[in-house]
Amino acid sequence: MTSAPLDLTDPAVVADPYPSFARARAQAPVQWHEEMGLWLAFTHAESNAVLRDRRLGRIWRDKAPAERFESFNLIHRNAILEMEPPEHTRLRRLISSAFARGHVERLRPWVEELARSLVDELVERSGGSEPVDLLAGMAEQLPVAVIAELLGVPEADRPLLRPWSNAIVKMYEYGRTTEIEDSAERAADEFVAYLRELAAERRKHLGEDLVSHLVSMRDADGDRLTEDELVTTCILLLNAGHEATVNVSGNGTLALLQHPEQLQRLRADRTLLPTAIEEFMRYDSPLQLFERTATEDVEIGGITVERGQKIAALLGAANRDPAVFTEPDTFDVGRTDNGHITFGAGVHFCIGAPLARVELQASFGALLDRTTTFELGGEPERRPEFVIRGLQTLPVVLG
Repeated sequence: MTSAPLDLTDPAVVADPYPSFARARAQAPVQWHEEMGLWLAFTHAESNAVLRDRRLGRIWRDKAPAERFESFNLIHRNAILEMEPPEHTRLRRLISSAFARGHVERLRPWVEELARSLVDELVERSGGSEPVDLLAGMAEQLPVAVIAELLGVPEADRPLLRPWSNAIVKMYEYGRTTEIEDSAERAADEFVAYLRELAAERRKHLGEDLVSHLVSMRDADGDRLTEDELVTTCILLLNAGHEATVNVSGNGTLALLQHPEQLQRLRADRTLLPTAIEEFMRYDSPLQLFERTATEDVEIGGITVERGQKIAALLGAANRDPAVFTEPDTFDVGRTDNGHITFGAGVHFCIGAPLARVELQASFGALLDRTTTFELGGEPERRPEFVIRGLQTLPVVLG
């Protein structure tokens, strides 16, 4: 067992993990990390295998002590992300119709209009000279507004959603403090209570929103969601549905501004926008690590993951693997052969991927359409976490 050269407490690794990934990948495709107590897959092939092998499952174990994490455990115990077939199949079947491509495409004009209005506000505030925070002004607002609109959350309540989500996802990091854990449980508790009230209201007065759809939905076998599954599904859609989009927006914008020739290329040829969005996701992945647990002994990358052991796909490392990507450390908005695994793979492939692409194309399209000048307005501040990779602030000057 080789100890992986990856120190998640090192600020330099959090700031830029990719050199560490490259060094580790050169040693071995899969390596043991003693402190984390799991295997890490550094290559595309092995990470892809981790995501697809049915002998590696998402096996949820409640955080202990149970009475301290009652709501946090509830929203994971009933989450599609933490289930395996047949439970996963049943739940995905019930909720997937809401994210069918046709349904998502119908949202595109509304999302594009929202993106344009948010960019116009930023341009007005910046005036070509004053730095404005792109994250607070657009990247955070747009995906939260879209998910809230889908769920039918009243506009007055929408400012509650992002802080709840932000507190909960910090529980996925390693080396958490007691304060972070308490904050996550408090947020989960408030979020669950809020959604129970919203679901109860929709049962009395069905609308056109996703909560109404989930309340009334039955599949061909007559199955329906339990209330805990409904509440958990809504929380997962918000957390997963906007965290990744926020961080792709921030990471992708920063990459563009650090590579002005690629920004100019994109301005000159707008047909490159869809491939550019895929490159944003590959080049600086918003989710860096995804764990699975062996249900039996599994051989991956020349090692045996024993039954009960965990192995994690390092998505950011996989997306920079030179065995799959030509010049993987080069940021190329025209990259067409782009088999990134940012959305996962296999049965847990992201159900919201079509919606995320619509949001990202709308927001970057609006930035290109509504600005003539677009540059960094100061030093960006990065989030201090490894697993969820993103920025806290991104000052830009827009004209």
